[in-house]
Amino acid sequence: MKVYDRLDRQYEKFSGEYQSAALRVLNSGWYILGKELEAFEKEFAECVKGPYCVGLNSGLDALILAVRALGIGEGDEVIVPANTYIATVLGITANNAAPIFVEPDEFYNIDASKIEEAITDKTRAIMVVHLYGQAANMSEIKKIADRHNLFIIEDCAQSHTADFDGKISGTWGDVGCFSFYPTKNLGAFGDAGAVIVKDEALAEKFRALRNYGSRIKYHNEYAGVNSRLDEMQAALLRVKLSHLKELIDERVIMKEKYLQGIKNPAIILPKVRENSGHVWHLFVVRCERRNELHDYLEERGIHTQIHYPIPPHLQKCYEYLGHKKGDFPIAEKFANEVLSLPFYNGMTDEEINFVIEAVNEF
Repeated sequence: MKVYDRLDRQYEKFSGEYQSAALRVLNSGWYILGKELEAFEKEFAECVKGPYCVGLNSGLDALILAVRALGIGEGDEVIVPANTYIATVLGITANNAAPIFVEPDEFYNIDASKIEEAITDKTRAIMVVHLYGQAANMSEIKKIADRHNLFIIEDCAQSHTADFDGKISGTWGDVGCFSFYPTKNLGAFGDAGAVIVKDEALAEKFRALRNYGSRIKYHNEYAGVNSRLDEMQAALLRVKLSHLKELIDERVIMKEKYLQGIKNPAIILPKVRENSGHVWHLFVVRCERRNELHDYLEERGIHTQIHYPIPPHLQKCYEYLGHKKGDFPIAEKFANEVLSLPFYNGMTDEEINFVIEAVNEF
């Protein structure tokens, strides 16, 4: 095993359908804001049971435009988990709002019990991240948001169709933000993203914002951006969406083999919260000697990834926020211990067993 991920395996499984979809777009002569995008938006909204979907250029654009569309900006605060990928926080700071970090719980999602103490009179929203594929404790978070009249923005980049209490991630709050980066469970063949919203007027605002702020050509209602999910990516995503349940079911089987096979007491295996659906975007373990484990596996030809080695509050770009090491010890501990094992559709039993044996021998 010389790779962490193998996107070609999943492509090969449905290659004929992908090629047919690509040729359909090429032969159509229409490549931006066309029928493929309309069809994907409808199909994805139906998949996650959200009324409106608006396709965008990336998951980051979804986050940035979500904050902007809700009128959040300078002088406002947005609560965000301290152990997320930096894109989540960029969605806030790109709008000149301030991120207010909250520690994660044992399931790697924002600790709902610590949110209320972070709320001030400047707080406008809670930005939830359903990390690694597991939905956060949304029933509690929704109660807090309702109690304090706050928006909820969900970062669903890793949680396509994951649910909590039977309700799919991205539909609990005001805006669900999705990335379709190629490595995601629902991945495109380039950058792509979308938002899910309940409100038709808000959906129309997103459609304008993604197209230079214009609903009618050359009439610019907002200072918008160019963030359109193109026809090619929409068509290819429609193929993968039609197989998404099959792809996730395969990942569920794979994770069970890891959970049953890894017996090393030095390894902390992932846990699933009661009532929380997990779609296993990543298989993340923890180890106090993480760097040694990483190097050990690397020597055996097993590539791993660290999601994520530096928490956002310690990133150089956020020095101005004034945080220091030790401010969020749980997030920092996770950053020093997490390791993502190879985990991809098309992974063979032989490859899974090879990883299990190596991890157990560490």
